[in-house]
Amino acid sequence: MLRTRQELEEIEARTLAPYAMLSRASRGRRVPEPEHAIRTAFQRDRDRIVHSAAFRRLEYKTQVFVNHEGDYYRTRLTHTLEAAQIARTIARALGLGEVLAEAVALAHDLGHTPFGHAGEKVLNDLMKPYGGFDHNAQSLRTVDWIEVRYPGFRGLNLTFEVREGIIKHSHFKGRPAAEEFDPSTFPCLEAQIVDLADEIAYLAHDVDDGVKAGMLTLEDLEASALYRDASRAARTATPGAEPRVLRYQTVIRMIDAMSTDLMHNLAAEIDRAGVKSVEDVRRAGTALASFSSTVTPQVLELKQVMAEKLYRHYRVSRMTEKAGRVLARLFETYMAEPRQMPPHVLARAERDREPISRAVADYIAGMTDRFALDEYSKLFDPNERV
Repeated sequence: MLRTRQELEEIEARTLAPYAMLSRASRGRRVPEPEHAIRTAFQRDRDRIVHSAAFRRLEYKTQVFVNHEGDYYRTRLTHTLEAAQIARTIARALGLGEVLAEAVALAHDLGHTPFGHAGEKVLNDLMKPYGGFDHNAQSLRTVDWIEVRYPGFRGLNLTFEVREGIIKHSHFKGRPAAEEFDPSTFPCLEAQIVDLADEIAYLAHDVDDGVKAGMLTLEDLEASALYRDASRAARTATPGAEPRVLRYQTVIRMIDAMSTDLMHNLAAEIDRAGVKSVEDVRRAGTALASFSSTVTPQVLELKQVMAEKLYRHYRVSRMTEKAGRVLARLFETYMAEPRQMPPHVLARAERDREPISRAVADYIAGMTDRFALDEYSKLFDPNERV
């Protein structure tokens, strides 16, 4: 049985909640395109994101541990896939548009720099005289402008709703790039749950990676009630299991506890606010997706433990400081002599009449960890071939 796009849209209309964002109700694309015969608008967006060069580069971009630290650790790509999986599960449970949530999740980190948040901080500091740098705005710029894959338009020409979900990820008030999307309104629920799925994914897998790396101890994590409850439940359910299995089972229960709480709390918030439509979601005056009053302080407590014990660990600090020096030197060198960047980067800046600082930021933000380190060697090691 082959289902057409129209049939898939009818299934959405019959089965999704009244406050779900339906594919056929999308505000459309910047450049109008004929609809696909088989795929819905949000399916096409998801597929375009997955096939983009920026998405592939996430494989070699840092989450916490730099790529050469080991193959086991999460990268920006595996984090993105984990966040998308959690977002899909939550969307399905609440009767929301699963494909739209997945598309936003897959795109939310496309603008991230190499070397994780350390790289973003350094690039933002360097770009302050030129308008600053924000990875959420860069993610939107990536899908709107930097990716060139089609003859009739720049970027991926994604739908309004996916683009809005990208730029309204996390705290969007006051973000200049959000002005196009009416910053007085909140994005649809599919985009809102991605914010929390992102948190759930990185908190759980950073615990896993931190313990595996020997930078977090079980004693450190006992300061977190969320971890303690999950760990005790894992030990009770799997008596005699080896430490590695217990670690996995604990992380699984942490993800389940946060995800389940979010689902129940959001369902309650929808009822409390009397939400009946997507427009009700947009005009609610606040984000509806959140953890409960019980789990919110537990999430904050775990974040504090992670900040003190993992993100400020001396080995992580060494990695981030090294990353900062690498990106700073690259930025200063390209700004001093832009012709050290590839011709296509300069040609794009000239064609688009953009300042060279933005071209440099685009070039650096698009680098993988490995490429940035190779560039550094080529520019500053006299024995390295250029």
